[in-house]
Amino acid sequence: MSRILLGVSGGIAAYKALELVRLATAAGHALRVVQTPASRRFVGEASFAALSGAPVLLSEFERDPARGAFPDQRPPEHEPLSHLELVANADVYLIAPASANTIAKLAAGLADNLLTSCALAASCPVVVAPAMNSNMYAHPATRANIQALRERGVRIVEPGTGRLASKGEHGVGRLAEPARLLAACEAAASEAAPTDAPARSGSLSGVGVLVTAGGTREAIDSVRYIGNSSSGRMGLALAQAAQARGAQVTLIAANVPLSAPPGVIVRPVVSAAELQQACVEEFPRCEILLMAAAVADFRPVAAQDGKIKKAERKRLELVLEPTADVLSGLAASRRDGQTLIGFAAEHGERAAQGAREKLAAKGIDAIVVNDISRADIGFDADENEVTILSALRDGSELEELHVPRASKIEVAEAILDAAERLRASR
Repeated sequence: MSRILLGVSGGIAAYKALELVRLATAAGHALRVVQTPASRRFVGEASFAALSGAPVLLSEFERDPARGAFPDQRPPEHEPLSHLELVANADVYLIAPASANTIAKLAAGLADNLLTSCALAASCPVVVAPAMNSNMYAHPATRANIQALRERGVRIVEPGTGRLASKGEHGVGRLAEPARLLAACEAAASEAAPTDAPARSGSLSGVGVLVTAGGTREAIDSVRYIGNSSSGRMGLALAQAAQARGAQVTLIAANVPLSAPPGVIVRPVVSAAELQQACVEEFPRCEILLMAAAVADFRPVAAQDGKIKKAERKRLELVLEPTADVLSGLAASRRDGQTLIGFAAEHGERAAQGAREKLAAKGIDAIVVNDISRADIGFDADENEVTILSALRDGSELEELHVPRASKIEVAEAILDAAERLRASR
Protein backbone atom coordinates (compact mmCIF):
# COMPACT_ATOMS: atom_id res chain seq x y z
CA MET A 1 0.00 0.00 0.00
CA SER A 2 1.05 3.63 -0.54
CA ARG A 3 1.37 6.80 1.50
CA ILE A 4 -0.61 9.56 -0.20
CA LEU A 5 -0.17 13.20 0.70
CA LEU A 6 -3.30 15.10 -0.32
CA GLY A 7 -3.23 18.85 -0.88
CA VAL A 8 -6.62 20.54 -0.95
CA SER A 9 -6.96 24.05 -2.39
CA GLY A 10 -9.96 26.37 -2.32
CA GLY A 11 -12.95 25.35 -4.41
CA ILE A 12 -16.40 23.84 -4.13
CA ALA A 13 -14.98 20.55 -5.43
CA ALA A 14 -13.14 20.12 -2.11
CA TYR A 15 -16.06 17.99 -0.96
CA LYS A 16 -14.96 15.30 -3.45
CA ALA A 17 -11.59 15.11 -1.69
CA LEU A 18 -13.41 13.71 1.36
CA GLU A 19 -14.65 10.79 -0.72
CA LEU A 20 -11.13 10.25 -2.07
CA VAL A 21 -9.82 9.97 1.50
CA ARG A 22 -12.55 7.47 2.33
CA LEU A 23 -11.80 5.34 -0.74
CA ALA A 24 -8.05 5.45 -0.20
CA THR A 25 -8.14 4.48 3.47
CA ALA A 26 -10.63 1.70 2.70
CA ALA A 27 -8.13 0.37 0.13
CA GLY A 28 -5.41 0.29 2.80
CA HIS A 29 -3.49 3.44 1.87
CA ALA A 30 -2.17 5.84 4.52
CA LEU A 31 -3.07 9.51 4.06
CA ARG A 32 -2.04 12.90 5.35
CA VAL A 33 -3.87 16.06 4.30
CA VAL A 34 -2.66 19.63 3.93
CA GLN A 35 -5.10 22.45 3.18
CA THR A 36 -4.88 26.02 1.97
CA PRO A 37 -6.64 28.58 4.16
CA ALA A 38 -9.20 29.17 1.38
CA SER A 39 -10.14 25.49 1.28
CA ARG A 40 -11.46 25.73 4.86
CA ARG A 41 -14.32 27.85 3.52
CA PHE A 42 -15.61 24.71 1.80
CA VAL A 43 -14.50 21.77 3.99
CA GLY A 44 -13.08 22.00 7.50
CA GLU A 45 -9.98 20.17 8.68
CA ALA A 46 -11.95 18.14 11.22
CA SER A 47 -13.66 16.21 8.43
CA PHE A 48 -10.36 15.26 6.80
CA ALA A 49 -8.81 14.38 10.16
CA ALA A 50 -11.72 12.09 11.04
CA LEU A 51 -11.51 10.19 7.74
CA SER A 52 -7.72 9.99 7.51
CA GLY A 53 -7.04 9.31 11.18
CA ALA A 54 -4.23 11.87 11.15
CA PRO A 55 -3.79 15.58 11.93
CA VAL A 56 -4.49 18.05 9.14
CA LEU A 57 -2.06 20.92 8.59
CA LEU A 58 -2.83 24.41 7.28
CA SER A 59 0.51 26.17 7.70
CA GLU A 60 4.17 25.27 7.72
CA PHE A 61 4.45 27.29 10.95
CA GLU A 62 2.02 25.21 13.00
CA ARG A 63 3.12 22.25 15.05
CA ASP A 64 2.41 18.80 13.58
CA PRO A 65 1.35 16.41 16.39
CA ALA A 66 2.44 13.46 14.20
CA ARG A 67 5.80 15.13 13.41
CA GLY A 68 5.49 14.41 9.66
CA ALA A 69 4.63 10.73 10.07
CA PHE A 70 1.80 8.97 8.24
CA PRO A 71 -0.71 6.80 10.14
CA ASP A 72 1.33 3.66 9.39
CA GLN A 73 4.60 5.17 10.68
CA ARG A 74 6.15 5.78 14.07
CA PRO A 75 6.76 9.53 14.55
CA PRO A 76 10.42 10.55 14.79
CA GLU A 77 11.93 11.61 18.11
CA HIS A 78 12.66 15.12 16.85
CA GLU A 79 10.29 17.66 15.31
CA PRO A 80 11.19 18.05 11.62
CA LEU A 81 9.98 20.75 9.24
CA SER A 82 6.51 19.60 8.19
CA HIS A 83 6.70 20.56 4.51
CA LEU A 84 9.92 18.58 4.16
CA GLU A 85 9.02 15.56 6.26
CA LEU A 86 5.57 15.02 4.78
CA VAL A 87 6.75 14.79 1.19
CA ALA A 88 9.83 12.80 2.21
CA ASN A 89 7.51 10.15 3.65
CA ALA A 90 4.95 10.27 0.83
CA ASP A 91 4.91 7.89 -2.14
CA VAL A 92 2.79 10.34 -4.14
CA TYR A 93 1.55 13.91 -3.67
CA LEU A 94 -1.93 14.60 -5.05
CA ILE A 95 -3.31 18.15 -5.24
CA ALA A 96 -7.08 17.92 -5.64
CA PRO A 97 -8.87 20.12 -6.24
CA ALA A 98 -6.20 22.32 -7.79
CA SER A 99 -7.66 25.78 -8.33
CA ALA A 100 -6.51 28.12 -11.10
CA ASN A 101 -4.71 30.20 -8.48
CA THR A 102 -2.86 27.20 -7.03
CA ILE A 103 -1.91 25.94 -10.50
CA ALA A 104 -0.48 29.37 -11.32
CA LYS A 105 1.59 29.29 -8.11
CA LEU A 106 2.86 25.78 -8.85
CA ALA A 107 3.84 26.77 -12.39
CA ALA A 108 5.71 29.83 -11.08
CA GLY A 109 7.49 27.82 -8.37
CA LEU A 110 5.97 29.84 -5.54
CA ALA A 111 5.96 28.49 -1.99
CA ASP A 112 3.69 30.87 -0.10
CA ASN A 113 1.68 28.26 1.81
CA LEU A 114 2.12 24.70 3.06
CA LEU A 115 0.56 23.11 -0.01
CA THR A 116 2.87 24.87 -2.49
CA SER A 117 5.91 24.46 -0.21
CA CYS A 118 5.31 20.71 -0.19
CA ALA A 119 5.07 20.71 -4.00
CA LEU A 120 8.38 22.49 -4.35
CA ALA A 121 10.09 20.11 -1.92
CA ALA A 122 8.55 16.91 -3.32
CA SER A 123 10.81 14.25 -4.79
CA CYS A 124 7.89 11.79 -5.07
CA PRO A 125 5.50 11.87 -8.08
CA VAL A 126 3.18 14.88 -8.07
CA VAL A 127 -0.36 14.55 -9.44
CA VAL A 128 -2.47 17.65 -10.06
CA ALA A 129 -6.24 17.54 -10.64
CA PRO A 130 -7.58 20.91 -11.87
CA ALA A 131 -11.09 22.05 -10.96
CA MET A 132 -12.53 25.44 -11.86
CA ASN A 133 -14.93 27.40 -14.02
CA SER A 134 -14.77 26.40 -17.70
CA ASN A 135 -13.71 29.90 -18.81
CA MET A 136 -10.90 29.92 -16.26
CA TYR A 137 -9.79 26.47 -17.39
CA ALA A 138 -9.79 27.52 -21.06
CA HIS A 139 -7.89 30.77 -20.40
CA PRO A 140 -4.49 30.81 -22.17
CA ALA A 141 -2.72 31.55 -18.89
CA THR A 142 -4.19 28.46 -17.23
CA ARG A 143 -3.49 26.29 -20.26
CA ALA A 144 0.12 27.53 -20.30
CA ASN A 145 0.52 26.88 -16.58
CA ILE A 146 -0.82 23.32 -16.89
CA GLN A 147 1.47 22.66 -19.84
CA ALA A 148 4.45 23.97 -17.87
CA LEU A 149 3.68 21.56 -15.05
CA ARG A 150 3.24 18.69 -17.50
CA GLU A 151 6.62 19.43 -19.08
CA ARG A 152 8.22 19.19 -15.62
CA GLY A 153 6.85 15.70 -15.13
CA VAL A 154 3.75 16.57 -13.12
CA ARG A 155 0.87 14.23 -13.89
CA ILE A 156 -2.33 16.04 -14.81
CA VAL A 157 -5.69 14.36 -14.20
CA GLU A 158 -7.86 16.27 -16.64
CA PRO A 159 -11.22 17.59 -15.36
CA GLY A 160 -14.51 16.26 -16.62
CA THR A 161 -17.30 17.99 -18.51
CA GLY A 162 -20.71 18.57 -16.99
CA ARG A 163 -22.57 20.66 -14.47
CA LEU A 164 -20.38 23.19 -12.66
CA ALA A 165 -20.78 25.09 -9.40
CA SER A 166 -22.85 28.08 -10.54
CA LYS A 167 -26.53 27.55 -11.30
CA GLY A 168 -27.05 26.71 -14.96
CA GLU A 169 -23.32 26.52 -15.64
CA HIS A 170 -22.13 23.60 -17.77
CA GLY A 171 -18.76 22.86 -19.33
CA VAL A 172 -15.30 21.47 -18.72
CA GLY A 173 -13.81 22.01 -15.27
CA ARG A 174 -15.41 19.39 -13.00
CA LEU A 175 -12.92 17.71 -10.69
CA ALA A 176 -12.26 14.14 -11.79
CA GLU A 177 -14.18 11.56 -9.80
CA PRO A 178 -12.51 10.28 -6.59
CA ALA A 179 -12.08 6.72 -7.91
CA ARG A 180 -10.19 8.08 -10.91
CA LEU A 181 -8.01 10.25 -8.69
CA LEU A 182 -7.14 7.26 -6.52
CA ALA A 183 -6.28 5.17 -9.56
CA ALA A 184 -3.96 7.94 -10.79
CA CYS A 185 -2.21 8.00 -7.41
CA GLU A 186 -1.82 4.23 -7.39
CA ALA A 187 -0.39 4.25 -10.91
CA ALA A 188 2.06 7.04 -10.09
CA ALA A 189 3.23 5.33 -6.89
CA SER A 190 3.62 2.00 -8.67
CA GLU A 191 5.73 3.44 -11.47
CA ALA A 192 7.93 5.27 -8.96
CA ALA A 193 8.65 2.08 -6.99
CA PRO A 194 12.35 1.19 -6.49
CA THR A 195 14.11 -0.29 -9.50
CA ASP A 196 14.60 -3.60 -7.72
CA ALA A 197 10.82 -3.98 -7.40
CA PRO A 198 9.10 -6.39 -9.82
CA ALA A 199 8.62 -4.82 -13.23
CA ARG A 200 5.08 -4.14 -14.43
CA SER A 201 3.84 -7.03 -16.51
CA GLY A 202 2.71 -6.39 -20.06
CA SER A 203 3.91 -6.95 -23.58
CA LEU A 204 4.40 -3.19 -24.10
CA SER A 205 6.06 -2.49 -20.76
CA GLY A 206 7.91 0.82 -20.95
CA VAL A 207 7.04 1.40 -24.63
CA GLY A 208 6.00 4.94 -25.53
CA VAL A 209 2.60 4.97 -27.24
CA LEU A 210 1.10 8.14 -28.72
CA VAL A 211 -2.66 8.05 -29.39
CA THR A 212 -4.78 10.72 -31.06
CA ALA A 213 -8.53 10.74 -30.46
CA GLY A 214 -11.67 12.73 -31.17
CA GLY A 215 -12.48 15.13 -33.97
CA THR A 216 -10.98 18.53 -34.74
CA ARG A 217 -13.03 21.71 -35.08
CA GLU A 218 -12.26 24.47 -37.57
CA ALA A 219 -13.68 27.87 -36.64
CA ILE A 220 -16.11 29.74 -38.92
CA ASP A 221 -16.70 32.53 -36.42
CA SER A 222 -16.53 32.85 -32.65
CA VAL A 223 -19.39 30.35 -32.10
CA ARG A 224 -19.61 28.17 -35.22
CA TYR A 225 -17.24 25.59 -36.57
CA ILE A 226 -16.79 22.79 -39.09
CA GLY A 227 -16.48 19.48 -37.28
CA ASN A 228 -17.31 15.80 -37.38
CA SER A 229 -19.09 13.14 -35.33
CA SER A 230 -16.08 11.48 -33.70
CA SER A 231 -16.57 11.00 -29.95
CA GLY A 232 -13.02 9.82 -29.20
CA ARG A 233 -14.21 6.45 -27.84
CA MET A 234 -11.90 4.43 -30.11
CA GLY A 235 -8.87 6.48 -29.14
CA LEU A 236 -9.69 6.19 -25.45
CA ALA A 237 -10.06 2.41 -25.82
CA LEU A 238 -6.63 2.27 -27.48
CA ALA A 239 -5.09 4.34 -24.67
CA GLN A 240 -6.67 2.09 -22.05
CA ALA A 241 -5.57 -1.12 -23.75
CA ALA A 242 -2.01 0.13 -24.33
CA GLN A 243 -1.67 1.22 -20.72
CA ALA A 244 -2.92 -2.18 -19.54
CA ARG A 245 -0.04 -3.72 -21.48
CA GLY A 246 2.43 -1.55 -19.57
CA ALA A 247 2.91 1.21 -22.16
CA GLN A 248 3.64 4.83 -21.30
CA VAL A 249 0.68 6.45 -23.03
CA THR A 250 0.20 10.03 -24.20
CA LEU A 251 -3.24 10.94 -25.55
CA ILE A 252 -3.81 13.94 -27.80
CA ALA A 253 -7.54 14.54 -27.38
CA ALA A 254 -9.40 16.70 -29.88
CA ASN A 255 -12.66 17.85 -28.28
CA VAL A 256 -13.19 14.58 -26.42
CA PRO A 257 -15.98 14.91 -23.79
CA LEU A 258 -15.13 11.61 -22.09
CA SER A 259 -12.60 11.04 -19.32
CA ALA A 260 -9.24 9.49 -20.20
CA PRO A 261 -7.96 6.41 -18.36
CA PRO A 262 -6.13 7.24 -15.10
CA GLY A 263 -2.38 7.66 -15.51
CA VAL A 264 -2.55 8.58 -19.20
CA ILE A 265 -0.93 11.90 -20.09
CA VAL A 266 -3.55 14.00 -21.89
CA ARG A 267 -3.02 16.96 -24.22
CA PRO A 268 -6.34 18.57 -25.20
CA VAL A 269 -6.49 20.31 -28.59
CA VAL A 270 -9.23 21.88 -30.71
CA SER A 271 -8.18 22.40 -34.33
CA ALA A 272 -6.19 20.45 -36.89
CA ALA A 273 -3.33 22.92 -36.53
CA GLU A 274 -3.23 22.43 -32.75
CA LEU A 275 -3.32 18.65 -33.17
CA GLN A 276 -0.48 18.84 -35.69
CA GLN A 277 1.65 20.92 -33.32
CA ALA A 278 1.02 18.55 -30.42
CA CYS A 279 1.89 15.54 -32.59
CA VAL A 280 5.11 17.15 -33.81
CA GLU A 281 6.15 17.73 -30.19
CA GLU A 282 5.20 14.27 -28.88
CA PHE A 283 6.05 12.05 -31.86
CA PRO A 284 9.85 11.90 -31.37
CA ARG A 285 9.32 10.35 -27.91
CA CYS A 286 6.96 7.58 -29.01
CA GLU A 287 7.61 4.13 -30.43
CA ILE A 288 4.04 3.43 -31.55
CA LEU A 289 1.68 6.01 -33.07
CA LEU A 290 -2.04 5.22 -33.21
CA MET A 291 -3.63 8.02 -35.25
CA ALA A 292 -7.30 7.50 -34.39
CA ALA A 293 -8.40 11.16 -34.43
CA ALA A 294 -10.70 12.37 -37.20
CA VAL A 295 -8.74 15.36 -38.50
CA ALA A 296 -10.53 17.90 -40.68
CA ASP A 297 -9.41 17.86 -44.31
CA PHE A 298 -10.48 21.47 -44.89
CA ARG A 299 -10.86 24.66 -42.84
CA PRO A 300 -12.20 28.16 -43.56
CA VAL A 301 -9.54 30.40 -45.05
CA ALA A 302 -10.30 33.01 -42.41
CA ALA A 303 -12.46 32.74 -39.32
CA GLN A 304 -14.51 35.88 -38.67
CA ASP A 305 -14.09 37.72 -35.39
CA GLY A 306 -17.33 37.75 -33.45
CA LYS A 307 -20.56 36.07 -34.49
CA ILE A 308 -21.86 36.22 -38.04
CA LYS A 309 -25.36 37.73 -37.86
CA LYS A 310 -28.03 35.91 -39.86
CA ALA A 311 -30.08 39.09 -40.28
CA GLU A 312 -27.17 40.84 -41.99
CA ARG A 313 -26.74 38.24 -44.75
CA LYS A 314 -29.00 36.66 -47.33
CA ARG A 315 -26.48 33.89 -47.91
CA LEU A 316 -23.16 32.79 -46.50
CA GLU A 317 -20.36 31.46 -48.65
CA LEU A 318 -17.37 29.74 -47.07
CA VAL A 319 -14.03 29.52 -48.80
CA LEU A 320 -12.14 26.48 -47.58
CA GLU A 321 -8.50 25.50 -47.80
CA PRO A 322 -6.91 22.11 -47.14
CA THR A 323 -5.38 21.39 -43.77
CA ALA A 324 -1.96 19.78 -43.41
CA ASP A 325 -1.75 15.98 -43.74
CA VAL A 326 -0.56 15.36 -40.19
CA LEU A 327 0.08 11.63 -40.54
CA SER A 328 2.06 11.95 -43.78
CA GLY A 329 4.20 14.64 -42.21
CA LEU A 330 4.97 12.47 -39.20
CA ALA A 331 5.76 9.49 -41.42
CA ALA A 332 8.26 11.61 -43.34
CA SER A 333 10.12 12.38 -40.12
CA ARG A 334 9.97 8.94 -38.53
CA ARG A 335 13.03 7.27 -37.11
CA ASP A 336 13.98 3.60 -37.24
CA GLY A 337 11.95 1.48 -34.86
CA GLN A 338 8.78 3.57 -34.86
CA THR A 339 5.50 1.89 -35.84
CA LEU A 340 2.79 4.08 -37.37
CA ILE A 341 -0.84 3.03 -37.67
CA GLY A 342 -3.44 5.24 -39.29
CA PHE A 343 -7.23 5.11 -39.35
CA ALA A 344 -9.54 5.56 -42.31
CA ALA A 345 -13.25 6.25 -42.10
CA GLU A 346 -14.42 5.13 -45.53
CA HIS A 347 -17.93 4.89 -46.96
CA GLY A 348 -19.55 1.91 -48.61
CA GLU A 349 -18.17 -0.43 -51.24
CA ARG A 350 -14.89 1.42 -51.83
CA ALA A 351 -13.91 1.43 -48.16
CA ALA A 352 -11.16 -1.18 -48.45
CA GLN A 353 -9.78 0.22 -51.71
CA GLY A 354 -9.68 3.75 -50.32
CA ALA A 355 -7.77 2.49 -47.29
CA ARG A 356 -5.22 0.67 -49.46
CA GLU A 357 -4.56 3.88 -51.37
CA LYS A 358 -4.09 5.84 -48.13
CA LEU A 359 -1.72 3.21 -46.74
CA ALA A 360 0.52 3.50 -49.77
CA ALA A 361 0.32 7.28 -50.03
CA LYS A 362 1.08 8.04 -46.39
CA GLY A 363 4.03 5.68 -45.96
CA ILE A 364 2.77 4.08 -42.75
CA ASP A 365 2.85 0.50 -41.48
CA ALA A 366 -0.86 -0.25 -41.17
CA ILE A 367 -4.25 1.33 -41.52
CA VAL A 368 -7.47 0.52 -39.70
CA VAL A 369 -10.56 1.02 -41.84
CA ASN A 370 -14.19 1.11 -40.77
CA ASP A 371 -17.25 1.63 -42.95
CA ILE A 372 -19.03 4.77 -41.78
CA SER A 373 -22.04 4.01 -43.97
CA ARG A 374 -23.19 1.73 -41.12
CA ALA A 375 -25.00 3.49 -38.28
CA ASP A 376 -24.40 0.70 -35.74
CA ILE A 377 -20.60 0.99 -35.64
CA GLY A 378 -17.88 3.63 -35.85
CA PHE A 379 -18.53 7.25 -34.88
CA ASP A 380 -20.13 7.81 -31.47
CA ALA A 381 -20.98 4.12 -31.01
CA ASP A 382 -19.87 1.66 -28.35
CA GLU A 383 -18.95 -1.02 -30.89
CA ASN A 384 -16.90 -1.17 -34.05
CA GLU A 385 -16.01 -3.52 -36.87
CA VAL A 386 -12.77 -2.90 -38.75
CA THR A 387 -10.29 -4.29 -41.21
CA ILE A 388 -6.59 -3.89 -40.45
CA LEU A 389 -4.37 -3.60 -43.51
CA SER A 390 -0.66 -4.08 -42.75
CA ALA A 391 2.23 -3.58 -45.14
CA LEU A 392 4.74 -6.42 -45.18
CA ARG A 393 8.34 -5.55 -44.47
CA ASP A 394 9.38 -5.50 -48.13
CA GLY A 395 6.24 -3.62 -49.15
CA SER A 396 5.40 -6.20 -51.81
CA GLU A 397 1.91 -7.05 -50.52
CA LEU A 398 -0.59 -6.44 -47.77
CA GLU A 399 -1.82 -8.52 -44.89
CA GLU A 400 -5.54 -8.12 -44.24
CA LEU A 401 -7.20 -8.90 -40.92
CA HIS A 402 -10.93 -8.52 -40.42
CA VAL A 403 -12.07 -7.80 -36.85
CA PRO A 404 -15.79 -8.66 -36.53
CA ARG A 405 -18.17 -6.37 -34.68
CA ALA A 406 -17.12 -6.10 -31.03
CA SER A 407 -16.73 -3.58 -28.23
CA LYS A 408 -14.19 -0.88 -28.94
CA ILE A 409 -11.89 -2.15 -26.21
CA GLU A 410 -11.84 -5.57 -27.93
CA VAL A 411 -11.13 -3.89 -31.27
CA ALA A 412 -8.36 -1.90 -29.58
CA GLU A 413 -6.77 -5.14 -28.35
CA ALA A 414 -6.75 -6.50 -31.91
CA ILE A 415 -5.13 -3.30 -33.20
CA LEU A 416 -2.42 -3.47 -30.53
CA ASP A 417 -1.81 -7.13 -31.39
CA ALA A 418 -1.20 -6.01 -34.99
CA ALA A 419 1.12 -3.23 -33.78
CA GLU A 420 3.16 -5.73 -31.77
CA ARG A 421 3.43 -8.08 -34.74
CA LEU A 422 4.68 -5.21 -36.88
CA ARG A 423 7.27 -4.25 -34.27
CA ALA A 424 8.49 -7.84 -34.05
CA SER A 425 8.78 -8.13 -37.84
CA ARG A 426 10.96 -5.03 -38.05
